[in-house]
Amino acid sequence: MFGSGRWTTFRVRAIRAVWDHATDSRPDEGVPKQKNRTDRKRLERLIDDFASVRLLVLGDMVLDEYIWGDVDRISPEAPVPVVHVRDETTMLGGAANAARNVVALGGAVDCCSVIGDDGAGRRVVELLKDLGIDPTGLVHDPHRPTTRKSRVIAQNQQIVRFDRETAEPPPPPIARELLARLERLIPRSDGAIIEDYGKGVLSRRLAVAAMKRFAAADLPVAVDPKTDLAPFRGASVVKPNFKEAELLSGMEIRDTESLERAAAKIRKRVGGGSLVITRGPDGMSLFEEDGAPSVHVATASRAVFDVQGAGDTAIAALVLALRAGGSLYEAAIVANAASGIVVNKVGTATASADEVKAALPAALEAAQGAS
Repeated sequence: MFGSGRWTTFRVRAIRAVWDHATDSRPDEGVPKQKNRTDRKRLERLIDDFASVRLLVLGDMVLDEYIWGDVDRISPEAPVPVVHVRDETTMLGGAANAARNVVALGGAVDCCSVIGDDGAGRRVVELLKDLGIDPTGLVHDPHRPTTRKSRVIAQNQQIVRFDRETAEPPPPPIARELLARLERLIPRSDGAIIEDYGKGVLSRRLAVAAMKRFAAADLPVAVDPKTDLAPFRGASVVKPNFKEAELLSGMEIRDTESLERAAAKIRKRVGGGSLVITRGPDGMSLFEEDGAPSVHVATASRAVFDVQGAGDTAIAALVLALRAGGSLYEAAIVANAASGIVVNKVGTATASADEVKAALPAALEAAQGAS
């Protein structure tokens, strides 16, 4: 897909220039609507161009396990439901789910992370290979468990979840190996996504070292942060959700004014760049320039069955659209459409390019304020 020589260099530089030019829950009143306009054909072309984009995902890999069953009685041993198990499945979660969404949307992706030398880690590798993703960016740590989340679901409702994980940072030899593999993958990447789930892989020292390597390569980075912004200074795009924005800014967001103040604090802490605050059924709020008003991109109303993994879908679609040449506003519309699809599914889900294209009319109508 990616040739060598002058054409590849020219194409990467051209796409990066567009990215730099484009550089993203409750308070709605007074939030200006986007003045720029786009149309369905333009957005469909962007989605078609996802096939020419290769991203690099760095972050906490998770194995999501699902135990599916039915409940028709309460246990005589304790006041808890008895689940009759009928199926068990495993899926990629965390940063691996972002990578999975990149592939589902038509892009190419590499992954960098630390996983355990255990059954869950081997399953993560198998699932990545099934998607055509090269797992050589993964470092196996024999002293670390692969993060595993096991969910029991009955009648499409989650009954309980079991987590097996550690938040300890990788030891120095493992961290050095991860950075070495990151360096080998950067040259063939058009952009990077950092997914911080707070599971220890992205220690402050490792995150800072990774950001330095991205900066040295002039590679645009989009960050989905958890609790810390300091290591990600210089990111091109930061995409917290509403609750994360409150946590990262240290502010309660009650209205448009507090939203603007919180956004300004977050952008200052990461050294500028674009900020996209995802707000669930209320869409996204975009902040691109100091002193400029925010832009609210509403989303179409959809039935919500499971919000799990919607943030991974959002950042995958957002960055693919930016790297394909879209503006932040256009990327937000595409990301809203993709997220609306996955929340309509149960479990860690993805949205395909065709599904997103089919959802574009409603997403556009909502974003442009059409009645």
